[in-house]
Amino acid sequence: MIQSIWRQKKLIASAALLVGVIAGAYAFITTPEYEVGTVLRPAALNDLDALNRSEVYSLPPGSALVRVGAALDSYDTRLNYFRANPELFSAFGRPDQTPEQVFAEFNRSSLKLVQPDPNKADLLSSFIGLQLRYPKGVKGEEILNGFVQYAIENERKQIADDLKVIIGNRLAEVDAKLAAARAAYESSKDSKIAVLLEGDNLKRAKLVDELKALRVQLKIQRDDRVAQLDEAISIAHSLGLKKPSSPSSMANESPSTGSVIRTEVNNQQFPLYFMGADALEAERRVLRQRTSDDFSDPRVAQIRKELLLLATNREVEVLKQRENEDVFLKGIESLRAERVRLTNIGTDMQHLSLVNIDQRAIEPTSPIRPNKALLIALGLFIGGLLGVMVAIFRHFMVLRRMRERSSAPQALSQVIVNEPSQSIKGPTSNVL
Repeated sequence: MIQSIWRQKKLIASAALLVGVIAGAYAFITTPEYEVGTVLRPAALNDLDALNRSEVYSLPPGSALVRVGAALDSYDTRLNYFRANPELFSAFGRPDQTPEQVFAEFNRSSLKLVQPDPNKADLLSSFIGLQLRYPKGVKGEEILNGFVQYAIENERKQIADDLKVIIGNRLAEVDAKLAAARAAYESSKDSKIAVLLEGDNLKRAKLVDELKALRVQLKIQRDDRVAQLDEAISIAHSLGLKKPSSPSSMANESPSTGSVIRTEVNNQQFPLYFMGADALEAERRVLRQRTSDDFSDPRVAQIRKELLLLATNREVEVLKQRENEDVFLKGIESLRAERVRLTNIGTDMQHLSLVNIDQRAIEPTSPIRPNKALLIALGLFIGGLLGVMVAIFRHFMVLRRMRERSSAPQALSQVIVNEPSQSIKGPTSNVL
């Protein structure tokens, strides 16, 4: 068989040359494909320090890298970038395809996300790679670098939007607490004003009642005094006392010689009629002409003074005239400080470094496919292999023909020998 294959070496060489030429033609005719890649690593701690120190949004470097990687792998992000830059993707797809079909094919076969081993969780081994395959004539490095920047910008905008929403929610919560504190203060102030006014009304009512009772008392006392004066005047007239006198002046004294000095010592109050009828009548006349007894008791003046003071409650006026009532709120210092802190948190994430672009995509110097030398060598090898298979097939076909030719005389002799016996057996069988 080896000798037969060697005798057919020209056939094998021809087959190898034919397939090699076909492979070489394919290698030189097919459109070259290039590949570019980029590598992203976690950002430095100080790049995200300002965001994390805000105590509102926490984003460690590893989480930021994972977030950007998820954006790079997102179908929606890729589709939006494809729609935003149609001139960069004009060389992809066929004329009979719709833009959605072109993008679906591009997303499936051209763009690939490379991730590290999930068993390695340390920050030093964390990275995200992105590879792009593209035909000749396409600015692959521009597409890839632009897509990475587009995804990072989208994440920055998303973080800024999230931060605004979180700050807005925190401010709304703080404002709600401040509003609750103001409502509690207003309620306590109204309650205090109501208590003060109620106390003043109660005190005023008591003073008015006391003044009325005191005036009645004074009138009764005046009437009693008039009655006493009437009785005393009657007694004084009966005794003939018109002028003030004393009990000693009414005593019968015997005439005596010489000078007499009388001294009266008495610790008891003289009856009223000793004042004399003239004085008593004058007092009675004045008492009957009196229209008010308020001056007769100092308590009346004191009550009027207190009523005048109760006409206006200065504490209530001050409470009602407060303009900036927030300064009187208690226990809200921390809320005010929190509100000021939240208001001063910046939401501009344009300069926020989410990831570190360790390797940017650059224009390759040679295509990854087709590999012309490999294709030609593979074509020669396959062609030679096919030639060998054809040579082996031809060798077995020749052997078969030779066997058939050698077995033909033996078959002819067997036919000649068998024919007489068949002629003898024939009549016998017919007779029987």
